[in-house]
Amino acid sequence: MSDIKDLTNKINQWVVERGWEPAQKPKDLAISLSLEAAEVLEHFQWKNERKVAKHIKENKDELADELADVAIYLFKLADKTKIDLKSAVENKLVKASKKYPVEAVKGNSKEYYRLKKQARAK
Repeated sequence: MSDIKDLTNKINQWVVERGWEPAQKPKDLAISLSLEAAEVLEHFQWKNERKVAKHIKENKDELADELADVAIYLFKLADKTKIDLKSAVENKLVKASKKYPVEAVKGNSKEYYRLKKQARAK
């Protein structure tokens, strides 16, 4: 079994043990995922690179907790919507590789943004 499936099973068991499964609707999981991602952003808001590095060093456990919250909601949402997260990530990397070929974008952020804009215009 994959690590993702193992973690998803542990998360599902944890939720069921608390009787929270009935509230785990895709819409609410998506909202919670977004809210938890915003809590991750709070660790970086209004900080320059030096302050970010210091903050991460001093608050690594808190940041890890927020990232774990994001992962938990992501895994639950994928499970509820019957999306194989491992396959979805692998497929997305293949699509992104075609959209942003290494030879075109490596070390060239202008080309990346040009291709991104071009793709959105389609």
